[in-house]
Amino acid sequence: MTTVLIVDDEQDILEFLNYNLSKEGYHVLQANNGMEALKVVQSIKPELVILDLMMPELDGIETCKQMRKLENGKNSVIVFLSARSEDFTQIAALEAGADDYITKPIKIRLLITKLKALMRRSGTPEITDKNIIQVNDLLIDCEKYQVFFKEQSYNLPKKEFELLVLMAGKPNKVFTRDEIFSRIWGDQVIVTDRTIDVHIRKIREKLGDNIITTVKGVGYKLSADE
Repeated sequence: MTTVLIVDDEQDILEFLNYNLSKEGYHVLQANNGMEALKVVQSIKPELVILDLMMPELDGIETCKQMRKLENGKNSVIVFLSARSEDFTQIAALEAGADDYITKPIKIRLLITKLKALMRRSGTPEITDKNIIQVNDLLIDCEKYQVFFKEQSYNLPKKEFELLVLMAGKPNKVFTRDEIFSRIWGDQVIVTDRTIDVHIRKIREKLGDNIITTVKGVGYKLSADE
């Protein structure tokens, strides 16, 4: 049974989501604010977190950042559910480590379909038979979700990790945007072009600008010595 943590300061939203997700077979936990959510994640490992943006005490962006630093939260699928739809807000959420951003009002069937699609894509099935990937100075332990680059260790959020694994699995192959979206987010999840741009930029910020090459008009590749 998938454990989902719903974080929202509006009680009617919590009750609405609790009712509908419980009917779908989810084990539902609730928190009324970011501080409470972090306390829950310190003791319980949720596979899925639905996070509001505007909350008292600790807003959703900062909650997401801190949650990604916790052992029980670093690999959770985190989805923002917010009435705010500005581009800069969505970018901030993705940069904080979120996997998706869904705007209110809630269309429950669409939401559940998106959540199921995200959970289906939350693993890395393409590398289950190969736990270690090494490309030049980059080493990825797929089983432990660890990345080592030039002997430094890095903990990447789930989608950044999956994106790096995808390209490192076939170095020098150019992956188109459509191919990346399909392999990482799934065809049933609607994301925008900036989603991949944000994740690529965050990987470059950690591992260096040259780790991933942009092929203009085509896509991206992870370069390796022939």
